[in-house]
Amino acid sequence: SVALRSASGEYTGFVPDMQRRTLMNLLVVAITAVPALVVLGGYAFYFYPPLPGGGAGGVPAGDVDGNPITLATWMKTHREGDRELVQGLKGEPFYLITKGDTIKDFAIGAVCTHLGCVVPWNKAVNRYCCPCHGSQ
Repeated sequence: SVALRSASGEYTGFVPDMQRRTLMNLLVVAITAVPALVVLGGYAFYFYPPLPGGGAGGVPAGDVDGNPITLATWMKTHREGDRELVQGLKGEPFYLITKGDTIKDFAIGAVCTHLGCVVPWNKAVNRYCCPCHGSQ
């Protein structure tokens, strides 16, 4: 009678090779999860990039030789409206602008966004004039 019930398609609770099926399911999930996590990690790092530690203030600007510039030494040699190239982060050129008895709280990037050359300040026309393509 037991053989007749199992042959008739009645569910008996027994699944042949259940351990093998469980192992194969775990392997498929693990193999698929690794690339999915790599892709999701890439998206996460795009939106939340790793930031350097520390809570320091601004980065000191450097002179031509890379020595840090202090406000006192800057103000001794510059007047209102003066602009001069300094080194910023990673040595990139920036213009510091003198304003009254201090400097502005930002610097202007001196690299042309079109062709990548350093754009000089032209005092005669009171503008930045790009030597690469003539933009002002």
